[in-house]
Amino acid sequence: MNDARRGFAPLPIFYAARNIGRSPLRLALTAGGGALVVFLVVGSMASVRALDRGVRASGTPGNVMLVGAGSEESVERSEIPASAPGVLAASIEGIRHEGGAQFISPELHVPLPLRREGDPAPEGNSRSLALVRGVEPAAFLVHPQARLAAGRLADAGADEIVVGRALAARLRIGDADVASSNEALPVVLIDERPHRVTGIIDAPGVAIDGEAWMPISDLLVLTKRQTISAAVVSLDGADIGDLEAFAARRSDLEIAAIDEPAYYAQLAQFFRPVQILIGVSALIVALGAMLGGLNALDAAFASRSREIAMLQVLGFSRGAVILSLVQESVLAVATGALPALLIARLALDGVGVRFSMGVFSLSVDATCVASGLGAGLLLGVVGSLPPAIRCMRTAIPIALKADLT
Repeated sequence: MNDARRGFAPLPIFYAARNIGRSPLRLALTAGGGALVVFLVVGSMASVRALDRGVRASGTPGNVMLVGAGSEESVERSEIPASAPGVLAASIEGIRHEGGAQFISPELHVPLPLRREGDPAPEGNSRSLALVRGVEPAAFLVHPQARLAAGRLADAGADEIVVGRALAARLRIGDADVASSNEALPVVLIDERPHRVTGIIDAPGVAIDGEAWMPISDLLVLTKRQTISAAVVSLDGADIGDLEAFAARRSDLEIAAIDEPAYYAQLAQFFRPVQILIGVSALIVALGAMLGGLNALDAAFASRSREIAMLQVLGFSRGAVILSLVQESVLAVATGALPALLIARLALDGVGVRFSMGVFSLSVDATCVASGLGAGLLLGVVGSLPPAIRCMRTAIPIALKADLT
């Protein structure tokens, strides 16, 4: 009866734990492959989530954007008359207001080359672009995600800007730098024209964090434009239908009203192919590591054919032996996966990643950690099952006669 029970009993876990140290080279290869896969999966998942979260969070519920008719998919290509926000304010009731200030923000969105003064100019046609947004103080009313964290607002006509926290990090500008006197303020070149940085905006997790803001009148002069990109309106009592009716009545303005959260949700869908590409790249690397693990484990298990056969002679079932080999592989992968998770947390969390003209901060959250652990577990299981099953095909008498060396 004891032999019958043993056939269904798994090998003790310490047997697998002891075996992972029998070959330091194999352990290093397996753990290193697991660490690489886990780190890449965590990094790719954090990038995908940061991009999607950052774009979607940039839209504020209750906000409506007036853009040029036909430019509903890209505010950067939009053009509306500079008088449109004033006409709207005089024509529509139900716009949010506080202390006599209406929540209407005329804005100009322009991608421009931006670098810190003293940094080498990019060679050839490569340019370091950033989204420069021309605004008025009312921009802080309609974009509650943004707040001035250090310094002061830029003065009109003085060639001054404020930058988001992520863009400031890219330019190596800290809070203490913008607290200096005007003469000591850091200088950046926007389209090769010097501008002093007077303040830093905190807008964690949204696109604004990677933008530069300057007075809209200055940006109109810099870009030689007479039209603005959009007017962002916060509603209180009115709804988007009222603004759509206003846009239809004022055909002379050639404008369209779109819900701001819906605009950024559509923009997130536009970036979906890039997110898929990031995931596929991580998958290809994981498959490469898995194939390498298959070769290493196949050779390692084949060299232990006599040991595997002896376990079966002692009464352990094939399933129990295969389970022990899989446990051994998972433990080996875990020795690299767990440190990789810690390194990913320390190295990637909060890091700003440039994308197109924006900067998004990575966040290694529970979903990213779970994805990394799942990838490591899958690598250990899938990478060990085929060689383990292949080793079990050898007849026990033949395996027992195999040379240990």
